[in-house]
Amino acid sequence: MLTGITQFLQRRLKLQVNKAKSSVRHAAKALVLGFGFYLHQGVSIRVAPKALRRMRERVRALTGRSWRIAMPERVARLNRFVIGWCAYFALAETPSTFEAADGWLRRRLRQVRWKEWKRPRARFRNLLQLGIPRQKAREWASSGVGCWRMASAPPLARALPNAYWVHLGLRGFSSQWRRLRSTW
Repeated sequence: MLTGITQFLQRRLKLQVNKAKSSVRHAAKALVLGFGFYLHQGVSIRVAPKALRRMRERVRALTGRSWRIAMPERVARLNRFVIGWCAYFALAETPSTFEAADGWLRRRLRQVRWKEWKRPRARFRNLLQLGIPRQKAREWASSGVGCWRMASAPPLARALPNAYWVHLGLRGFSSQWRRLRSTW
């Protein structure tokens, strides 16, 4: 089947076909320019798994714990990436993908913030400033749990809620995707 299509494209349309990248397959298994497809009342568009992996790698680079950069600058760089990535993948019809990316991004940022505070004394002081009761702040600040695990713990999620990141100017994946989808 591929040979017939290839011959037609090369002879009649005078197009060059890259045989290493070309294939004939079911739509649910096809990947094109970072997009994949799935069957749901017809064929729908999704973000390809490889594109999601690359997005996570880029966000990991932008939210590295050892990268000393002010949080407003980090958020600005993240926003540039998020806006561009969502604009490219606005055709995708999977809101859950963007919501999951949002939650993961905020967890990465909580991890960075917790690492920035370094010592229990600084953590205690910052938790108090964020409105956490004194006793709870003392317990959480002296916790020996690692940064990544603490980033998903309810105490830090309560101290640094989604509204905190919105106040810092963070544009999330899902809100950006919804904004782009609503303009169609």
